[in-house]
Amino acid sequence: MAAATAAARSIRDTCRAARRAARTLATLDTAVKDAALRAIADALIERTPEILAANELDMAAGRDADIGDALLDRLRLDLARIAGIAAAVGNVAALPDPVGEVIEGRRLPNGLDVRKIRVPLGVIAVVYEARPNVTVDAAALCLKAGNAIVLRGSSIAAHSNAVLAAIAADAAVAAGLPQGSVNLVAGGGRDELAELATQNDSVDLIIPRGGEGLKEALKAVATVPVIYAASGNCHLYVDATADLDAAEKIVLNAKTQRPGVCNAAETLLVHADVAPAFIPRVVRALGDAGVQVRGDERTLALAGCGGEPRAPADGAPRGGVGGAGAEERGAEEGAGAGEGSAPAVVPATEDDWATEYLALTLAVRVVHGVERAIEHIGRYGSGHSEAIMTRDTAAARAFQLGVDAACVYVNASTRFTDGGEFGMGAEIGNSTQKLHARGPIGLRELCTFKYLVEGDGHVRL
Repeated sequence: MAAATAAARSIRDTCRAARRAARTLATLDTAVKDAALRAIADALIERTPEILAANELDMAAGRDADIGDALLDRLRLDLARIAGIAAAVGNVAALPDPVGEVIEGRRLPNGLDVRKIRVPLGVIAVVYEARPNVTVDAAALCLKAGNAIVLRGSSIAAHSNAVLAAIAADAAVAAGLPQGSVNLVAGGGRDELAELATQNDSVDLIIPRGGEGLKEALKAVATVPVIYAASGNCHLYVDATADLDAAEKIVLNAKTQRPGVCNAAETLLVHADVAPAFIPRVVRALGDAGVQVRGDERTLALAGCGGEPRAPADGAPRGGVGGAGAEERGAEEGAGAGEGSAPAVVPATEDDWATEYLALTLAVRVVHGVERAIEHIGRYGSGHSEAIMTRDTAAARAFQLGVDAACVYVNASTRFTDGGEFGMGAEIGNSTQKLHARGPIGLRELCTFKYLVEGDGHVRL
């Protein structure tokens, strides 16, 4: 009990220190903030050996704990990744400062001048799992937007987070930012998370970046406002008119370029008219890339893993169905598979359509048209990123209007959903909510606004 009280006291004191720093940060010129960010970027490069040594401690512990390849990939830092983190900080410094930006302004009929301007939120707490790069990305974005930050990483990345946060804090203060601008609290357990999530007097917003377990844990206790940087069950839909060469490249990129991230594709939907031509080749290509395919009955048949597909269960004339009831079959040579054996394809279950694998696994389903694809995405998607491959303008437009997600792509990979790719410099996460922040959470999403009203002795009559 005493230890828990001490931890709670530490979190409370840390958040209050951040609140004091936030009052000063909100008043700083852009030049001061940018100089601090450049100092952080330089310090990251200078102290790279220290960062790598700390990260190796976390990697060794992760391997011993058998946390899995996806988490290890998120946890891993190397020379290139550290250079990328530093470059992202420099990119944030080069971005326009959102603080003070006039969103709109007008003179009222009574002569009052009203301006709506962006201002910092104040203190932002970021709770995240095994991604040490978030420590720096989040700090850079919050500082540029005039906010103090309280970081709470996971125990998996404890050593990496500690050294990265210390480097950022030291460099920021040396460059003129107030003490308490960058703070790290220990990972701790659920009690400590609850303590952080209830600091209403000092924390203005919490952004969790992690799995559904973290999301549910915060939902149960948070009294501070929360924007969830949630999971991504992302889909690719290959329409009847798609360029199949381009579609194959997009599928491989979206699934294999970095499978352990939230904007990687988890389900492939293929129009029934093009499925006989596309599924055998894409299954073969996915197999060559080490991807396990979990297919519905039509996919199994077209990949050479079963007989003729049965009539669809959902009532669609040619729509796809889940393969939950199908027997698991060994891979066989399929139609158009060429020499050798086709890659293994196993029957999909109902759970597969709703699963974020974060691994080299892809669910594949045949559907009858864009409306069926939209219907499937609406049922199983997480609202993150969805893509259509088509040369039909009407189908593309229907997909754009019908899919309810933060990012909707036409003839492009879902892997582009990223603050850096969107020109934001970096991001804290990707919001799947519909509040003021949706999609990549960048500088403007870390601001609120206020109205400045100027008069000349005006009184209301």
